[in-house]
Amino acid sequence: MKENKVVLTIKKVIILMVGLAIAHAGVSLFISANLGSDPFNVFIQGLFRTITRFLPFDFITHGRVHIVISILIIIILLIVDRSYIKIGTILCMVFGGPFIDLFNKLYAPMFDHEISLAMRVMYNVMGCIILANGMSIVIKSQAGTGPNDLVALVISDKIKKKFSIVRIIVDICFAGIGFALGGKLGIGTIICAFLVGPVAGIMMPVYERIINKDILKIESYDPPKKEMDDLGE
Repeated sequence: MKENKVVLTIKKVIILMVGLAIAHAGVSLFISANLGSDPFNVFIQGLFRTITRFLPFDFITHGRVHIVISILIIIILLIVDRSYIKIGTILCMVFGGPFIDLFNKLYAPMFDHEISLAMRVMYNVMGCIILANGMSIVIKSQAGTGPNDLVALVISDKIKKKFSIVRIIVDICFAGIGFALGGKLGIGTIICAFLVGPVAGIMMPVYERIINKDILKIESYDPPKKEMDDLGE
C-alpha cells in the first residue's frame, strides 16, 4: 500500500510538471506577443512601482515583489485552508521562471522581426488558450498549483461558483488594482482576463476525467453532478 501511494504521488508530480511546462509555454507566447502583461503581473507591477516610489531601494525588484506576494498568499491559505498547499505549490514557484526563460529562447526566432498587430493578437490568444490548458492539467493533477492560480480556485470552491466566472472576476480585480497602482494594461491583459477562465472552465472537467480514469487509474472515480452540469452548459 505504501509503495502504491508513493507511485501515485510520483505520477501526480509528473502530471503537474507536464501541465506546468504547457502553461508556461503559453505564458511565454503571451509575453512574446508584447501586448501587455497578464492580470496578476499588472498587479505585481503596480505594487512594485508604488513601493519603490516610497522606498527607492535597489534590492526591491519586480521579481522579489512577486515572490513576497506569492508567500503571503501561501501564508493566508495556511490559515484559511492548508489542504490547498501541496508539493505542487512549491514546484510551481521554483520552476515557473526557468520554464518561461526556456520557452522565451525557443520563441525568439518567431519574434526577431516586425510582426503585424493581427499576428501578435493571434499569438496572444494562442498563448492564453495554451496557458488555460496547462493550468487545468496542473490543477487537476491533485499535486497542487501555483499561488496566484490558487486565489481563484479557493474562492470558487468556498463560494460554490463556477471557476470560469470567478477567474474572470479575480483577473479583473488584479488588473484593476494593478492599473490603479501604476501598472501597465494592454489589449493582451484584457484578452487574458476574459479568455483564460472560460477555457479553463471547459477543460478542467475533461482533464479531470482523463487524469483520474486513464492515468491515475482511480477506479471509483465518478464525476460529481456539478461537473456534469458544467459540461452540459
